[in-house]
Amino acid sequence: MFRQDLIVILHVRVFRSRMWEFKSEQKKFEISGVTIGGSPSERPMVLVGSIFYAKHKVVKDMVNGEFDRLETERQMNLQAELSDKTGIPCALDVIASTAKSMEKFLRFASETSDAPIFMDGSTDDVRIAGTELVTEWGLKDRVIYNSITPDFKQLELEKIREAKIESCLLLAYASTVFTAAGRISTIKELLPKLEEYGVTKTLVDSCVIDVPSLGSASRTILEIKNELGLPVGNGSHNAISTWRGLEKKFGQEARRPSIATAAAVTATVGGDFCLYGPLHTAPYVFPAVAMVNAAQEQLGLEEGRKPDRTLPLFRIG
Repeated sequence: MFRQDLIVILHVRVFRSRMWEFKSEQKKFEISGVTIGGSPSERPMVLVGSIFYAKHKVVKDMVNGEFDRLETERQMNLQAELSDKTGIPCALDVIASTAKSMEKFLRFASETSDAPIFMDGSTDDVRIAGTELVTEWGLKDRVIYNSITPDFKQLELEKIREAKIESCLLLAYASTVFTAAGRISTIKELLPKLEEYGVTKTLVDSCVIDVPSLGSASRTILEIKNELGLPVGNGSHNAISTWRGLEKKFGQEARRPSIATAAAVTATVGGDFCLYGPLHTAPYVFPAVAMVNAAQEQLGLEEGRKPDRTLPLFRIG
């Protein structure tokens, strides 16, 4: 009996020690005062809210960049308040469809908030126009170029280097082999290119396009952290925005918990950041992710990590 009990105890200890054990050193990047990366039990996942997306009600003219400034600022402040309440760092995903709107949207976001900014253009031409603004306004330490894909234009990398942008989102999209293995292969192929053009803080997007792909994307998070140690996350909201039968089968009230759950899934598998969707969904995303992060942080305490009172475990009450 004693021997069997000892075997059980040793098994539990081995399992616990390997909960977040990766063979690669976990890299951490600081961008505009926010740390992204590291072990899931020592830091919360960064939540990234999107603004100025298609059909965002604050936008009056998507082409010319006209929008409701007061309502946009209110939504940005709401995310910041939830970040403070939960201890979860936040960032902004600024989306633009034209060079003109990028200028107005990026200026407003950079002047209204000090959070990191994912500079998200709908085309490479819009993103390239954004790099010139980064240089002009001195935003190279605040902006994450969103994003470089396998079909990138060479000019994009040249403009990234010219603007001295250090951080870039690398999309793990593999059109031929859309599996976790295919995603990882894509990242390994593109990573040296970014490094060649001066990108020192690469964030990996494990690529969510629908509900099924959330599974492969989740596995990719674990594999990237294990093999490369890079900060990795995804756009979990894509799983919800493409779920055509969600409201038809389950009603409109099913949308909110689904958005929160998708982000929580990314946190559960150790994601370092998550583009969770529209900024106004922050009130139900932040508590859900804070709960997951608090549970992970408890594991860190059990493994002997010193308590950090700024983390969700100590902030959410």
